[in-house]
Amino acid sequence: MQPLKVVVIGGGAAGFFGAITCAETYPQAQVILLEAGRQPLTKVRISGGGRCNVTHACFDPGGLVQYYPRGGKALRGAFSRFQAKDTVAWFSDRGVELKTEPDGRMFPVTDSSETIVDCLFEAAKASGVQIRRETPVDGISRQVTPELNQPLNTGFEIKLKSGEILKCDRLLLATGSNPQGYRFCKVLGHTIEPPVPSLFTFTISDPRLQDLAGVSVESARLRLFSAGKTQLEQIGPLLITHWGLSGPAALKLSAWAARVLHDCNYQATLQINWLPQYNPEKLREMLFAVKSQLPQRAVSTSCPLPLPRRLWQSLIAAVGISGEQRWAELSNKVLNQLIQELSEGKYQIQGKGVFKEEFVTCGGINLKEVNFKTMESRICPGLYFAGEILDIDGVTGGFNFQSAWTTAYLAGQAMGKEEIKN
Repeated sequence: MQPLKVVVIGGGAAGFFGAITCAETYPQAQVILLEAGRQPLTKVRISGGGRCNVTHACFDPGGLVQYYPRGGKALRGAFSRFQAKDTVAWFSDRGVELKTEPDGRMFPVTDSSETIVDCLFEAAKASGVQIRRETPVDGISRQVTPELNQPLNTGFEIKLKSGEILKCDRLLLATGSNPQGYRFCKVLGHTIEPPVPSLFTFTISDPRLQDLAGVSVESARLRLFSAGKTQLEQIGPLLITHWGLSGPAALKLSAWAARVLHDCNYQATLQINWLPQYNPEKLREMLFAVKSQLPQRAVSTSCPLPLPRRLWQSLIAAVGISGEQRWAELSNKVLNQLIQELSEGKYQIQGKGVFKEEFVTCGGINLKEVNFKTMESRICPGLYFAGEILDIDGVTGGFNFQSAWTTAYLAGQAMGKEEIKN
């Protein structure tokens, strides 16, 4: 019998992990990985500022799925079979130890993405995966029986741009958000949820944020308004930049609101509560306390709240408090305006920025068309998916890599089986 031939298209994290898993699990199979570019694993190299945020230290599948704006429900069962602790163990077994940072992100102890890249290359080589670089694919079709002109249960013809034809029994598509990958899926009968950006920063031009680039708060609550309605909210650290807002709170909100913001052309109202740990009554109590205890102090230099000095000075100026005004000079009306500014200030989102080099999209293969026990297509037997080509995306923190490792592992475990049900 001829060995089972498996082709993986896409040399990113999901493609490598799926190919390695298949080759290690089924040594008799012939596994070929096709990468269009010269250098595979590009996103792995640049992730986490070149350190590679491999996964997140959330080891409960039920908790892990909460970090996925899209795909969490489908991943619940998948994470029960391969989750973050399995990723940690996989790399540890191959000599790569991971460390956990205070925010839960996990990196190699070397703080170098090259450690992860080298590990994946070595594992691929050791398991016999054939890696073909600079091998772009031009088209994919099902093999057909000449007599009946009907698709076989398995079998694909892959036409390379060089003109070469490859035939395989199983095919894993791990092409990320590449439009050509979506085109291949459509040809093979799949539905694509339109891809739109996720994980981005907010472009905001507002005098209150001017000259505050680099200022951050440990916790802020962001509420998004579109078409006059409260759409979504997030809470977490917030960073002011020279173009607007970034940091975990903004990035998480951008992920959960990816489609809402796309539909309104990234023009929306953002409400910021700079001190969500205090309700308005507590804020009033704290402001009136300093007014009565330190009436002759300048408001600008005696902030009673845990806010960065420059941010405090900008917010009091926004309600008309001058730099020389003393607490005793503030009316109740002005104090109420200040409380509102601190807890309900509204800012206009005027566009989106890019979060470092880590471009993430929502959209991709409709998840109802995929069996999440095996990652096999429910429409085209023998076809598998892994990684960002699926309509799955997570917030920042290692979650997108974890869904890639998980879906690729499940696909690799299933692809090498000799028989596939129609």
